[in-house]
Amino acid sequence: MSRTAEEIAQAHSACLDGASTINSVIATHNKGNSATSEDFGNDLTHDEKKERVTRSVGYLKHQKTLTDWTSESFTDIDAAIAAADAFIG
Repeated sequence: MSRTAEEIAQAHSACLDGASTINSVIATHNKGNSATSEDFGNDLTHDEKKERVTRSVGYLKHQKTLTDWTSESFTDIDAAIAAADAFIG
């Protein structure tokens, strides 16, 4: 598979969005009863949060298998993958 530079940039941006989703859901979960309606995923049950994180981390892991990445940083993405794996169990 060969992607254009624009497609790679869009995919990397989507990965960063996925990492943000993972981090937000986990942060909301960790707030417990202190979470408010302002917190992303506050309306989700624990199982629904795990499902949301599972979907997002699956996308990130798939994207990382692609071999046409150039100089994009995966530091935040790798951290989100590790956090997701720990959260999902």
